[in-house]
Amino acid sequence: MLLLLAGSIGNYHKVIGTFVPILCLDGTNGPVLPSVSFGIFHPAARLRKINMPAAIHFWKKHLCFVFAFAFFCGASNAEDRQTIGVGLKLRAKDTLAPKPETSQDALACLNALLWDPTDFEVRVEPADNKHGDWLLRFPSARPVGDANNDLVAVEWYQAKDKAKSPIYAPAAVIVHESGSGMAVGRLIAAGLSRKGVHTFMVQLPNYGKRRSPSGKPSGENLMASMVQGIADVRRAKDAVATLSLVDTSRISLQGTSLGGFVASTTAGLDDGFHRVFLLLSGGDIYGVVMNGKKDASKMREELEQGGISGMQIKELFSCVEPMRLAHRIQPEKTWLFSGEFDDVVPMENAYLLANKIPLEPSHHVVMAADHYSGIFYLPTIVQQIHDHMIEPASN
Repeated sequence: MLLLLAGSIGNYHKVIGTFVPILCLDGTNGPVLPSVSFGIFHPAARLRKINMPAAIHFWKKHLCFVFAFAFFCGASNAEDRQTIGVGLKLRAKDTLAPKPETSQDALACLNALLWDPTDFEVRVEPADNKHGDWLLRFPSARPVGDANNDLVAVEWYQAKDKAKSPIYAPAAVIVHESGSGMAVGRLIAAGLSRKGVHTFMVQLPNYGKRRSPSGKPSGENLMASMVQGIADVRRAKDAVATLSLVDTSRISLQGTSLGGFVASTTAGLDDGFHRVFLLLSGGDIYGVVMNGKKDASKMREELEQGGISGMQIKELFSCVEPMRLAHRIQPEKTWLFSGEFDDVVPMENAYLLANKIPLEPSHHVVMAADHYSGIFYLPTIVQQIHDHMIEPASN
């Protein structure tokens, strides 16, 4: 049958679909299901009444060719797939390609964040404590002199079919929140992989396997660590692209809270990602740290204990401030999810970023939640993110 679907994603709590009739081979109209399919059909299917003997003759004549073509394509693709295992080493290359910039402030920010593109090696290791299926390791694009921290760790959650075999599919680089357990980042990564998207959660500097025995960085070391995190997330896209199971034309970026700030600035470097999704994030890091509550307040206290306060904090975060590069982010490919009652990243900070990009209202989803109760909307958010991630690269 010829299946047509017209639909659009609405706000965070419902999907608006337009259902159109389909024409079946028996000449009757049937209901359209909310899914997408395609097929080879006889030209007579354009008519309401079909000459069934002619249709049957058509299929008998061409069915063997269809099956042979499908088998050939499947066999060819299978041969091209890498055998993933411990010790596999892959060669990658930075594709960082910043577009021209006229703003002197943005240029200064870019100069502080960019690096010279080069080749690098990606290595596959066993997953750590069942977090994902595999662990990817590659050198940081902006090393800080700590051998343990300068080796990036990325948790790979594979997309699989019903038989639990890995499949060729779109991918997403995930940037976790500030919590040391990275629980929300892992939850999103696992949720998207179950829906058929390969996900790669980057452990930011001084998290997970990159944690330094000397403890968290402070002062200038903290600034270097933040710059490093942005470079690692962008390089992760090119590391992911070396895997034959990944549809390299559809590698997206998603970040939550702290990870959302990192993802925003990363997206401003160039147009390297297919889609960008920012959860519980915004602009003006200094304002968030100084005025936000809970996690933001905790960060402010830690900075003050390290001897950094007031304008020193503003200067510290200046080089990674999303607002300086927000105008470089593609608005038609970016979505921001905010909590109406968020007191960690308040709505005013969310609107600052949304307006600077600038995002259409349909790309800024406001939930009736705060920074933590937003977790209850996660299933709906993950579904909406997934639906945009699998959109054709040409859209």
